[in-house]
Amino acid sequence: MSDTISSLSLKDLQKGIVDGDFSCMEVTEHYLERIAKHDSALNSYLTVTKDEAIVQATQADNAIRSGEIKSPLAGIPYALKDLFCTKGIRTTAASKILDNFISPYDATVQVKLQNAGGVLLGKNNMDEFAMGSSNENSAYGNVQNPWDLSRVPGGSSGGGAACVAARLASFALGSDTGGSIRQPASFTGITGIKPTYGRISRFGMIAFASSLDQCGPMTRSAEDAALVLQTLAGVDANDSTSADEPIPDYSATLDNSLEGLTIGLPKSFFADGLNQAVAESIDKAIDQYKKLGANIKEIELPHSDLAVASYYVIASAECSTNLSRFDGVRYGYRCENPKDLLDLYERTRWEGFGEEVKRRIIVGTYALSAGYYDAYYRKAQKIRRLIKQDFQDAFKEVDVIMAPVAPNTAFKLGEMVDDQVSMYLADLYTIPVSLAGLPGMSIPIEQANGMPVGLQIIGNYFDEARLLNVAHQYQLNTDHHLQTPEQFK
Repeated sequence: MSDTISSLSLKDLQKGIVDGDFSCMEVTEHYLERIAKHDSALNSYLTVTKDEAIVQATQADNAIRSGEIKSPLAGIPYALKDLFCTKGIRTTAASKILDNFISPYDATVQVKLQNAGGVLLGKNNMDEFAMGSSNENSAYGNVQNPWDLSRVPGGSSGGGAACVAARLASFALGSDTGGSIRQPASFTGITGIKPTYGRISRFGMIAFASSLDQCGPMTRSAEDAALVLQTLAGVDANDSTSADEPIPDYSATLDNSLEGLTIGLPKSFFADGLNQAVAESIDKAIDQYKKLGANIKEIELPHSDLAVASYYVIASAECSTNLSRFDGVRYGYRCENPKDLLDLYERTRWEGFGEEVKRRIIVGTYALSAGYYDAYYRKAQKIRRLIKQDFQDAFKEVDVIMAPVAPNTAFKLGEMVDDQVSMYLADLYTIPVSLAGLPGMSIPIEQANGMPVGLQIIGNYFDEARLLNVAHQYQLNTDHHLQTPEQFK
């Protein structure tokens, strides 16, 4: 049975544990063995919490047998992106400046998963402070795509995406600021959802851009994502930006019919710049939705072409503010033998931050400086409001919007390292959703040239249940989400 454990859905894993087919300890040891065997090829984990996982698995087995825990995630091993604080465990955000940081508290999402009886396998590699689209900006080396080790897994949650795709965790938590769950999910052939901004608490998640960052699950299927989101969603007194909105039973509506559903296709998202093979895969997925009874309607999102420019002003400005706390005084890296306080600040930040992080801090500081605030930051926020209104106008006519996740499949390692404009444009289709604060997800569809392709599904505010239903119905009729890279079977 152990050979098939990593191929089971979360529901089947939990059923097997409850029915006594295998224990949580057996499941945990199976995943730890796979990590030890395969992760040297991927570099998807920065920290493997083997000892803690064994203790938690034992506790979960006891709690399940005694009936203390009946959560659908009880006994399920998972991984966290290394920007979620974990008490007593190193949390680096993949940056040299936090290399020796041991968090004194847990992020809210970690608390919820632990209370549900989950088992933490470790912390995933990522782009430093979540800044990047390829996972090549980590201070600890890049992550490889399990479908082709010469390619990127996407970013910034590339470590989580790679480990789920390679079956080195049953699910992972990532963060999405401008597409950092959806794009790596697309590149690695898994399911990833960015909920509505505020649906999941950000407390204990190291901030990149506070008005954009959102935690979300990275799973094999929409059914699995529904179970994880159910556990994580909700208002949090520690996070004033978390939303006090009703939480539906996400699993209860998965099997609803799509008959009469209206799908909007934004004309500008299917124009020049979209790879032909990717476009063909999306067309086939849309055809499948037609067979399921959905109606297709072409829509306009007239300001989406301004999204990338607006995003990089806003996100950089917020990162400039958020990262000012890393100064070598209170925690984290400190330069050696500083001459004075100014030298301490300057050399600590210069030596501790990577190139992409420094680039964005400089851009953000410039945009917020006197004389440029109105010209750049304020204007970017006005564009953000127009983009949000475009989506609201569209949702008066359609139920969900479908679009590409990325213009291409996963690109080669090093291919865009020196071409920042092309790298930023890799988020062309995901950024508008983030600026508007809407929920969006990526599901695997037919591959193009042997590499995974994701279909982006976008919903109205707090309508994650509909997104999961739409995704699940597609996955009931296809098997793309069940495929595993040959090397990791």
